[in-house]
Amino acid sequence: MRVCSTPESLRLNNVLNQGGRWIRGKLKNIRKPSRPQVGVDSSPVTEEPQSQSSEDEDSLDDTLTFEELLEQSLYEASLVLINRENQLFGKETDHEVQKCHAEEIERLSAERRALEKKIQQTLQQSLTLRPEEVADEMAASLKSAVKAIYQEELQDLQRKQLKSRTPSNWKELHDSTLRGLVESRMDNPSVTPTGQPGQSSIQLDVHGMGRQLKEDLLLVVNVLKSCYPPEANICQFYAWLYHQNLSARLSKIVDFVLDDKDCTFILRWVNEYYPGILKKPELAKEIDSAALGQLLPQDLLDNLEEQYLTTQETELSVYLNNALEEERKKLTKGEQPPTEDGCFTSPLAHDVIPIINGMVTVAETVTGSQQKAQRITRQLTDMLQRFKAFQDDIIKQNSKPHVKATLGCVEQFRDILQRKSHLFQADVQENCLTILSDMRQSARTCLLSSVHKSLKPQYQKLGTGDWLKKKKSVFEKLLSSLENSIQDLEGLAPSCYQWVIGDLHLEVTQEYVKRLLRGEVKLKDREHQQRAFDAVMDNAESLHKIFTSMGSQEEWLKEILTNMAEVLKLQDVPALQMQIVSLGHAYPDLSEKHVSALLKLKSNISKEDRHKVKATLSDTRKESSKGAEFRPFFSKVVVK
Repeated sequence: MRVCSTPESLRLNNVLNQGGRWIRGKLKNIRKPSRPQVGVDSSPVTEEPQSQSSEDEDSLDDTLTFEELLEQSLYEASLVLINRENQLFGKETDHEVQKCHAEEIERLSAERRALEKKIQQTLQQSLTLRPEEVADEMAASLKSAVKAIYQEELQDLQRKQLKSRTPSNWKELHDSTLRGLVESRMDNPSVTPTGQPGQSSIQLDVHGMGRQLKEDLLLVVNVLKSCYPPEANICQFYAWLYHQNLSARLSKIVDFVLDDKDCTFILRWVNEYYPGILKKPELAKEIDSAALGQLLPQDLLDNLEEQYLTTQETELSVYLNNALEEERKKLTKGEQPPTEDGCFTSPLAHDVIPIINGMVTVAETVTGSQQKAQRITRQLTDMLQRFKAFQDDIIKQNSKPHVKATLGCVEQFRDILQRKSHLFQADVQENCLTILSDMRQSARTCLLSSVHKSLKPQYQKLGTGDWLKKKKSVFEKLLSSLENSIQDLEGLAPSCYQWVIGDLHLEVTQEYVKRLLRGEVKLKDREHQQRAFDAVMDNAESLHKIFTSMGSQEEWLKEILTNMAEVLKLQDVPALQMQIVSLGHAYPDLSEKHVSALLKLKSNISKEDRHKVKATLSDTRKESSKGAEFRPFFSKVVVK
């Protein structure tokens, strides 16, 4: 009997080919068969089927009538009929038997029809069994029916070999009966669907079918499996029947134009709920879900996904536009951004980021694909372009509170793009980060330009005779102005404040070096050079102290000033060469122009010695690794 036909992949024929343990005995020398053994082989028959084992013959109760056997044991009833058939026909031709035993043949046919009907009824009741009924007569009756079908399959082999009797083909009866059983249960689910309020009729119907499918497959695994031999793989066959039935029903539903809610529901059912049923531990160990294939054809899935993703894209685009428009209205009305813990904030990122994360996460579940889900965030690039235009308007109006608030948004958007890159397509992520970097730079420039403007008078005194003679008074004014100007950065979010302070630390240090290298003061001898060394070392320590107290983590900037101070103090050419080599290794953007300007401050060094030191830097460049990473510093220090 077949329980899985191609492409179902597994057939009950396998049971018979592999030697089904329930009813087959060992092959013996063939004699005229009275009761053929259970089994069927799909390969060509080359000898007579083996006879029924004596064990099965002895198990029959000769005192019972066929009608009584029909009620007590379908398997034994089938053996009785097969035995009578073999005795009746023997090796005579159909014509001879029909002529002499017409009445007996009619009786045999009638009893076989009665047995077939009883077996079919038993199969139709299969899915009414429950675990507590395993030992009761319904389960026993099903086992007996299954054995009878196997036995009839063996008898069909003999009928086909003799070419004188018509095969019963009860294997097809079994398959078609179960197929009809599944059809009827999916037509009228006995399990009441527990849907959510407001669900459509489509959603309720699919929920009902799904719950029926799950309950029935659990019944097959927990109960019906024991009524079949292991080789029958009855769990896989039932799973295939339900899969095909549900697939056909969903395909018909999808053929109609679905609203967005039903479209989403069907996709989620196909990609989440249905696989979730088959992944239940009890089912997963018995059912190969991968072998079942897709629940819907690819073309129907593609249509559903296109409808769903287009809707999600539109919804996200509308939401992003509305959120940005709200911020623009506040600026137009002159409203100040709200503060949180003393920092200016904007609700834009707070509102948008969870929406993006939630929509993409749900879309991945609904479509079953991260790559497809990423599509809905394509709108973010256009939204950030408009956000950048909005920031440009803010900067033109010189609204520092709004600049600080939008900078906080920029950092939040950068964080989600970098930390949750799975939400975005690669090109979208790259384009968005580029836009945000531009916005970051614009905001930083806006906030720091006023600070540098207030420091400009003190910058102009660096590297002059006043700075060298009165190092503390000149530099202390710079530090005092810096402390006053830094108040313009108050109200920034902590993460923004830290990197803005770090950038200011870098730019102030670069401005210091640029003023020093201009050469407005000439260090004629060792004494002047020692004083300059002391001044630069003292300034380096003061800058480091004030900026670290403000939150800067750019400690490496102090080393640049101390290394340059060493150059001012050293007198021997070899020592200078070693110091320049050290600088060149640490900061590959140090150029010969920078070295030349630094050495020119030392008036007692000859042109020839300066050339030797610069040549050392050139040799260092050739030996250095071109791909080495470093933090640029001198490339922003322009010297003439």
